[in-house]
Amino acid sequence: MRRELQPGGVNCGCRAGSFTVALRRSKERDYHSALYYPGPHPPHLSHAPPMEQEKPPEPLPSTVSPTHPTVRRRRWVGGLLTLLLLVALGAGAWYLIQRSKTPAAGPGGAPGAGRQGGGPGGPGGPGGRGGGGASSTVGVATARQADIPVQLEALGTVTPLANVIVQPQVSGVLTAVLFQEGQMVKKGDVLATIDPQPFQNALGQASGARQRDEAQLAAARVTLQRYQTLLGQDSIARQDVDTQAALVKQLEGTVAIDRANENTAKLNLAWSRITAPVSGRIGLRPVDGGNYISTGTTNGIATITQIAPIDVEFAIPQDRVPEVQERLAQGAKLDATAFDRTRTRQLANGAFSTLDNLVDTATGTVKAKARFANADSALFPNQFVNLRLLLRTVASAVVVPVTALRHGPNGDYVYVLNDDSTVSQRPVTRGESSVDNVAIMSGLKAGEQVVTEGGDRLKDGARVQTQVERPAGAASAPASGSRRGQHRQGGAAAPKGGASGASGASGPAAAAPAAEPATPAKLPTAEQRQRMLDAAKDDPQQLERRKRFLEALDRGDPAALERWQRMSEGGGEGGQGGRRP
Repeated sequence: MRRELQPGGVNCGCRAGSFTVALRRSKERDYHSALYYPGPHPPHLSHAPPMEQEKPPEPLPSTVSPTHPTVRRRRWVGGLLTLLLLVALGAGAWYLIQRSKTPAAGPGGAPGAGRQGGGPGGPGGPGGRGGGGASSTVGVATARQADIPVQLEALGTVTPLANVIVQPQVSGVLTAVLFQEGQMVKKGDVLATIDPQPFQNALGQASGARQRDEAQLAAARVTLQRYQTLLGQDSIARQDVDTQAALVKQLEGTVAIDRANENTAKLNLAWSRITAPVSGRIGLRPVDGGNYISTGTTNGIATITQIAPIDVEFAIPQDRVPEVQERLAQGAKLDATAFDRTRTRQLANGAFSTLDNLVDTATGTVKAKARFANADSALFPNQFVNLRLLLRTVASAVVVPVTALRHGPNGDYVYVLNDDSTVSQRPVTRGESSVDNVAIMSGLKAGEQVVTEGGDRLKDGARVQTQVERPAGAASAPASGSRRGQHRQGGAAAPKGGASGASGASGPAAAAPAAEPATPAKLPTAEQRQRMLDAAKDDPQQLERRKRFLEALDRGDPAALERWQRMSEGGGEGGQGGRRP
């Protein structure tokens, strides 16, 4: 049935949902029309709600004038802070430059010893700006002629000549164990016994079988002789003679087998007594008496290790192999010395034995052995030791302590002490070196004094003083930390010491009584030695230097003893601080 439309264009019979959609679309058209027509609304949009008018934007704030008082004050404060920072940086740089130019005062130097005779900390004192007369305290040693041993240091392992597991040769019940654990035995000593009765019975059977077959053999031989006689008389056939001769040979073979069986039975009976195959020390016992043992046992009945003589296996760098081979070709005997892990105790003396036949590509070394008599059993199998191999000796060489030789961009040099208490930097050519000394091939003569301690702060022509030449009042000065504090605060003490040379001479340093000579420091204890070595275990070079230092102390080297005394006074390795070797 046809539906009639109303004047508004909306079908009266449409559903409520369609009417709502149409109304919504009409409102959207009115809204967009209002956007494009901001004036009075058209009549057909009179039902649309009025649009809210946008507020005009607020005017931007005007720029602040550079001449504003607040801006000027901020600029003035910023400029002042910048100026102060530049002044502080300049003052710090000037202080560092002047400090590097000022010679450091020697340890224990008198505070009032100035170049111009001023009081303590005055213009000429260590704390003042002059400092031209200040000298550094150094340790010196005299170059001398001595023999330098050319040695090779290596880490070795003690290796026995023989390590034997004693195995039983026959099976049976272990009736007796005749050795003690850890006992020293000789080759051929009886260690244990196995029940011999079965082997004795076997020997008796073998002997009886041999005797029976020997009797049969004798009878066959007599019969063969008779047949041969009859054959000569043409009274018997040759075939019978040949058969009898074959029987004789067969019985001879049987007798030979019987004799072999008898010898085997005798050997088994002898093996029931277990003897030591080598001389040495027996280890722990793996089996007790009464147990059944058989051949092929993994642990055997005992382990014997030969410990006298004994070898030490070590590695030689491939660069030193030609030198070792040259000495061996000359027929020289290369002495070897074994030390313990800390290199403080000598264990044994021996001689170089042999070299391996190839270079280990992984390490670039060649294995070698040195043999030791080890009569006192000081070397234990599989022990780690430090080996020192003497290759040759440089005779009558000019030697100085290793601490005197220094290295620079132009090569090796030493500081030589002159007669006017100044030092001269002299280039030298070094030669072979030992643990404590180094040979000087050229550039130095015997009898000249060289600086061994305190050379790091010296320059060519610098003025120095030795430990003997230190002022008397300096001997009672505090440790190095206090001396550094006096060097930093020397300038502030000038008013107390006076400004004239006379007053400076009569200061506390001049009036102090002569100090008593310092007593020699005791040698480091075992705990201090171990602590020194443990502190440098991560640095191989530092560890090697400390080991050499301890060896020098044990030998009574004067320079090492003096160095340890200074370390002890300043709280070195035995205390809380100080310089380390």
